Amino acid sequence: MVRYVGDGDGLCVGRTSDPNEWIEVRLADFDAPELHTPGGPAAKAALERVALRREITCTAERGRGGRVRSFDRVIARCWIGGKSLGDLLRQAGVAEGGN
Repeated sequence: MVRYVGDGDGLCVGRTSDPNEWIEVRLADFDAPELHTPGGPAAKAALERVALRREITCTAERGRGGRVRSFDRVIARCWIGGKSLGDLLRQAGVAEGGN
């Protein structure tokens, strides 16, 4: 379940409400604007609307540098109801353009 949304392409998943058990995820298929740039707050709000408190399935993937982790987050492609979060965000009209 999605427990927390940090920005437009980062979230935390966990089976319980204990933050110590959550896994931080960086979406592999969507690059949102950074939170402090134009479009960043809107991207975060859209990800919250689409995913917060919903059941989700995530599969780790290798990023551009060949690693499965980006900083402290697992790079993963995630789905809700068979649709990828990246596709759901694009359908919601969220602009891409992050790092």
